[in-house]
Amino acid sequence: MWIDINAYTGHWPFMQLKYNTCEALLNRMNTYGVDISVISNLNGIFYKNTQSANLELYNEIRSNRRFGDRFIPFAVINPIYAGWQKDMEECKNKLGMKGIRLYPKYHDYDITDPALVELAKRARDMDMVMAFNFRMVDSRQRSWMDIDYVVGTPKKEWTLKNIFPIMKAVPDAKYMILNVANGLDLNKEDNASFKKMNVLMDTSGRTLTDLGSLLRSYGTDKFAFGTHSPILDYLTGQLRIAALRENEAGEAVKSLLRSGNARKMLKL
Repeated sequence: MWIDINAYTGHWPFMQLKYNTCEALLNRMNTYGVDISVISNLNGIFYKNTQSANLELYNEIRSNRRFGDRFIPFAVINPIYAGWQKDMEECKNKLGMKGIRLYPKYHDYDITDPALVELAKRARDMDMVMAFNFRMVDSRQRSWMDIDYVVGTPKKEWTLKNIFPIMKAVPDAKYMILNVANGLDLNKEDNASFKKMNVLMDTSGRTLTDLGSLLRSYGTDKFAFGTHSPILDYLTGQLRIAALRENEAGEAVKSLLRSGNARKMLKL
């Protein structure tokens, strides 16, 4: 069984996307043997009112009975937008969303903003997963209208150090770290804390090229299959698991990476 914890529907203003509807994504899943995908709506990154995007996704999933069993929706929430608490409650209790995707860079708030800390505590109490991205797209290909990823040097794309402060503030919440494209280094104390947290990193990002070593360093319970589709290609995340040697990961560990760790976090 394969569960993709990092996929999207919707549009990206600065590039043409394919397979960015539930119908097209489901066909792709069937082609490559993926059973379930965790999805959110890219439009929520750009709408001022992210709830409009969440309702779009909800209605799209409800439009075909095949979608309900194959897609797990995550809401996009902006904790500095008025009424986000009500939106979060509606997404959980009415729309059946199991998690939240957060975009501090795009929605222009700090990782330690009190509103985000409040959201993290609410997510913990509501048993909702919080998902953060190292980056959405490669900053070298950015449009002049996109957010300012790079100002001279060094590059401003996130590393784990940029995300860890919110995890440290609310260590008993559930986290997904997606498109791990840059460094995972933490100081010794923070690294020890990170290993104790309920967190999954997906296999789509370029930093996971040596997945075997990362499994030894962080543990087999910290990784799960993800594609970052339709922005990245669909197969890389699968190949990184399939290419693991027997001395790096036996079949039991590969099963955890393909679906077991995701099933546990999502309570499937």
